[in-house]
Amino acid sequence: MKRGITILVSLLALATVGYFTVSKWAIRHETLTFYDESRGNRPVAVDIAVRRDKEMQADAGLIKLPAAILNHGNTVKFTEYSFLANVFAARGYIVVSIQHDLPTDPPMVTKVGELYVGRQPQYLRGVANIRFAVEEMKKVQPNADYDHLTLVGHSAGADISMYFAKLHPELVKKVVTLDNLRVPFMTDGRFKILSFRSKDPVFKTDPGVIPAEEECEKAGITVVRTTFQHNDMRDTGPEEAKESIQGMVDKFLEDDSSLRPVPPQSPPPLMTDAGPVAPFVPVTPAAPLQN
Repeated sequence: MKRGITILVSLLALATVGYFTVSKWAIRHETLTFYDESRGNRPVAVDIAVRRDKEMQADAGLIKLPAAILNHGNTVKFTEYSFLANVFAARGYIVVSIQHDLPTDPPMVTKVGELYVGRQPQYLRGVANIRFAVEEMKKVQPNADYDHLTLVGHSAGADISMYFAKLHPELVKKVVTLDNLRVPFMTDGRFKILSFRSKDPVFKTDPGVIPAEEECEKAGITVVRTTFQHNDMRDTGPEEAKESIQGMVDKFLEDDSSLRPVPPQSPPPLMTDAGPVAPFVPVTPAAPLQN
C-alpha cells in the first residue's frame, strides 16, 4: 500500500513538474490597438506573441528580446499567421503582427504600367503602420531590439516587408517572405533573406522580383520553391505546407551568423518616405485582386 502511495505521489510530482515546464515555455498572445494621431487617429491593431519565460527575463532587464514584424496578405487578417508567429516566439522573439487594412481603405487594384502595378500606396501605408507600431511597442515592451528587425510577410505583406527593407535597411536584420510578387529583392547583402515561392497557376511573380541564382548566392538570399499554392501559406493552409515552412524558418533563425559584407553592385534606388500623412488616395475600383 505504502509503495502504491509512493508511486502515486511520484507520478503527481512528475505531472506537476511537467505542467510548470510547459507553462514556462508557453507562448502568450495579446491583441492591442494603437491610434495614430498623425493619420487622423487611424487604428492600428497588433497581435503580440511572446514566450512567457523570455518576457519575464526581458521585464527584469536580463535580456533584450529580438523583434519580428509580421505582415498579412491582402484581405487576410493579421491573426491568420499564428503558425509563423509561434515559430519566432518559440525562438525567443517578440512578434508583432500588424493589421494593415481597414474596411474604409480603398481596395487594392492593378494598374498596369505603374510602379508595382499601382500597389505602391498600399506598401507606403504598410511602412507607415510598421513605423508607428514599433514606436508604440517601445512603450509596451521597451526591452526589445527594435533597431534590428526581422521582417516577415505573405503576399502583399511580403511586398510590404521588402519595401520597408528598401526604405530602412539600417533597421533590418533578416527578411522572410512568402510569395512576394511585386517588390524585387534587395541584393546588396546587408541582411539575409529567406523566400518561399508557391507553385500556383493564378498568382505569378512579376519579372525581376527574384534575382538570378548566382546573385542570390552572393547576396545571402535563399529561395525555396515549394509545391504549395499561394493561399496555402497561412493558418488555413494544409498542415504539410505549414509544417514545412515552420521547419525551414526555424533552421533559418538558428543560423545567426553574420553575412560576409558584399559591396553593392549598383546604388540602391531612391525611395519615397511615407511621411506623417496617410499615404494613399481613393481610387476608382478596377478589378480587385486577392493579393
